[in-house]
Amino acid sequence: MQIAVLGAGYAGLTLARRLEDRLPSDVDIVVVDESPTHLVQHEVHRVVRRPSIVEAITVPLTDVLDRAEVVTARVENVDADAQTVELDYGETIHYDYAAVCLGAETAYYGLPGVEEHSTPLKRVADAEQIRADFLDVCDFGGTVVVGGAGLSGVQVAGELAALAAEQDVADAVDVMLLEQMDSVAPNFREDFQEAVHDELLARGVEIRTGATVTRATADELELESGTIACDQFVWTGGISGSDAMHGDRPMVRNDLRLNDSTFVVGDAARIVDSDGQAVPASASAAIREAGTVAGNIEKLVEHDLFDDDDFAPRMEPYRFEVPGWVVSIGDGAVAQVGPTVVRGAAAKAMKTSIGAGYLGSVKAVTQATELVREELGHGDDD
Repeated sequence: MQIAVLGAGYAGLTLARRLEDRLPSDVDIVVVDESPTHLVQHEVHRVVRRPSIVEAITVPLTDVLDRAEVVTARVENVDADAQTVELDYGETIHYDYAAVCLGAETAYYGLPGVEEHSTPLKRVADAEQIRADFLDVCDFGGTVVVGGAGLSGVQVAGELAALAAEQDVADAVDVMLLEQMDSVAPNFREDFQEAVHDELLARGVEIRTGATVTRATADELELESGTIACDQFVWTGGISGSDAMHGDRPMVRNDLRLNDSTFVVGDAARIVDSDGQAVPASASAAIREAGTVAGNIEKLVEHDLFDDDDFAPRMEPYRFEVPGWVVSIGDGAVAQVGPTVVRGAAAKAMKTSIGAGYLGSVKAVTQATELVREELGHGDDD
């Protein structure tokens, strides 16, 4: 019997590790990812200002997986009906059960020029490119625009404003954050939105809400309300499915299954939980979804291997529950824990502890220690 875990982001790595612990040793587990390393995605914006943090947020998969086979390849196509996976070098994997954990790609919505003239923030190479382009702007002054004020856009805008201050060019370089909705962090509670808005302003970020980008060129952005000059453009305006899923983020059942043999987990799916609540694309949700899927795959495998009856096991539905949210903004942060929103040193400590705690949970102790050292070695305490 073979279980395929496609993608080794938060959902994929968490799921693979749990399956290693739960499934019989004669059940094969294969993990497929285009990179041999796991990326702590929610910290990738830090690379814009602190390139040395790369070592703390990238973890070799072979260091944190015990018995799963790791295949470094790009997934080209998933055929859930045929239970097959096509890889970029021509091999086809056949599976008994699979979990599609391929994450999401940046969505450009067909907006003219946006993909050609912007840099996304999905990978380390993106952050390194954003840094290089920004330092070029710092040499001559100008305007840097971040499109999309979800958590990713908020964090990269904060890093850019902080980097401008460190380069002593804050008066010559403007960092502008655009959002087509009426507030930053539009998918979150109002008090969290207000705290994020205030923290951005305090860090020197100009905010424009109700601003919809319609076109981009090499040196300006067209909005529904007019045009603005732009010397660098970072786009974090939305997500779409992976190419292997034909750009789609399919709706899955509340047990996270696409069909009887294939689960879709994390940002790769559009998920509505057992209470009918839409689940936001986030690391914390993906990790918890992986726990539900691990239990469901364990039930299916046990039934196939050991049960003689024809009745399929009852699948556990996923229920979306997270303790709160935290976002870094330069050397500051905003956190929501239950009904309480906090800023400053307490929020920053939460952000650091979450990243280090996650790394520790996947046995990346060296990286956890390095992340704490990087975070505590820089920044202010306000």
